[in-house]
Amino acid sequence: MAESQLTVERQRYGPYQVLEEVGEGATSIVYRASHVETGAIVALKVMRLGVKKAKMARRLKKLFMTEAAMASRIQHPNIVQIFSAEIEDDFAYIAMEFVKGTPLREFCTFDKLLPAHRVTEIMFKCAMALDFAGRRGIVHRDIKPDNILLSDGDEVKIMDFGLALNLRKSGTDSTFIMGVGSPAYMSPEQIKDYPLNMQSDLYSLGAVMFEMLTGRLPFRAKNRAALMYKIINMDTEPVSTLNPSVPEQLDPIIKRAMEKDLYSRYHTGMEFAQDLSGAKFQILDDADSIKLGRRFSLVRQCPAFLDFENDEIWEILRISHWRNYNELREFMSEGDSGANFGVLLEGEVEIAMRGKRLAVLGPGEVIGELAFFNPGKASRTGTVVAMTDCTFLEVSSAAYALASEETREHFRKLVVDTLIRRVNAINEKIIETAPPARVGLKDTEFAFDLIPMEGEEPKVPEHATSIILTSGGDIVVVEDDPVNSRGQPASFVKR
Repeated sequence: MAESQLTVERQRYGPYQVLEEVGEGATSIVYRASHVETGAIVALKVMRLGVKKAKMARRLKKLFMTEAAMASRIQHPNIVQIFSAEIEDDFAYIAMEFVKGTPLREFCTFDKLLPAHRVTEIMFKCAMALDFAGRRGIVHRDIKPDNILLSDGDEVKIMDFGLALNLRKSGTDSTFIMGVGSPAYMSPEQIKDYPLNMQSDLYSLGAVMFEMLTGRLPFRAKNRAALMYKIINMDTEPVSTLNPSVPEQLDPIIKRAMEKDLYSRYHTGMEFAQDLSGAKFQILDDADSIKLGRRFSLVRQCPAFLDFENDEIWEILRISHWRNYNELREFMSEGDSGANFGVLLEGEVEIAMRGKRLAVLGPGEVIGELAFFNPGKASRTGTVVAMTDCTFLEVSSAAYALASEETREHFRKLVVDTLIRRVNAINEKIIETAPPARVGLKDTEFAFDLIPMEGEEPKVPEHATSIILTSGGDIVVVEDDPVNSRGQPASFVKR
């Protein structure tokens, strides 16, 4: 109760007047505040220190002051500036630069991914800031989308240096806490509790870039142990495979940033930034041409995707190629190998085999479905030609394999339902010209014919008799013409 009252009553910390709460973390609250004398607006990070957890309070105090001491040494336009810090018995605060920005976390979902050229520019600024800090012996240790703000004009601010490690401090670093950092963005050496340097932050920045371009983490697992195993032992997929709109020039850059071997990884943020700068000039600003909003609407209205959630639609757009084909364009050929499949969104196509038309398909139809079940291991069995101008959503099998489980399950159901419907349609066509079928025996019934014999030469009587033993134990005597009476009997006697 006392702590609650203190929270309500306290409106001032040192020379700073609280204006409003703007955020809350695990150990602190951030306010927008103003200096009572100068009127300067600051972000005030306040941590309350409980007396019941004295040991933890001492540790948090040390981390808190570390943030102030570290950040005061690294004045950089892309690092949040620290103005002052104070520790009292029951609370501590840091006054820092107030930034009107959005955490990069907001741009890590499929429906909000930024164009590749913007992501490249943002990562360039972050790499330069980490290089500046690293050259002064400071390692952040917790680079993640939540700790990087993006303000107007794509200005970048890295914050939360409270977990930073001072590599130039002599002796054992008392501010180090085992397990510091967010596991999904940790470098292999950080997970192993090895000594850290600037390269660890560059690995984490590479993981952030991976997520901003693909909408998913580099490694995903059901538990922490499995995640750590993947980070230490497995490689990531190229980002251009997961998101075809990402230029391939960025693949080797992210790969090098996330190398497990320190000798192969970028040694400095400057190296990382130089490669990003070179790639940026090769990436065209295609923000206007992509028109993701229109594409989302077109897919959302397609009958094939009625059961898909919006997030799954965005994911499909990210792992697909958007193809526009003119009339009479052949875009799948019989006998060719191909691992891609997709859904026709607009227009009509003709499916042919050996020069004969099999079907005409319209919007919502799955095309290339055999590649879905057997990607890359079988040749095309048919030819697909656009009968009108068409829009085709082509899915890469490699990217599909790395999609979320929910998206893959919905797509699997879509393809299976399509195959069942087509098989039933083919059967209906066959029935129209097929000969009458013979009537077979049901259950475990069996029949044999009794033909009277006279002398050595058998003579066939005018009427033959069949005895049928049913599975229920009944005996049915059938007298019919012709001799073999397995057809419909004219009469029968049950005995």
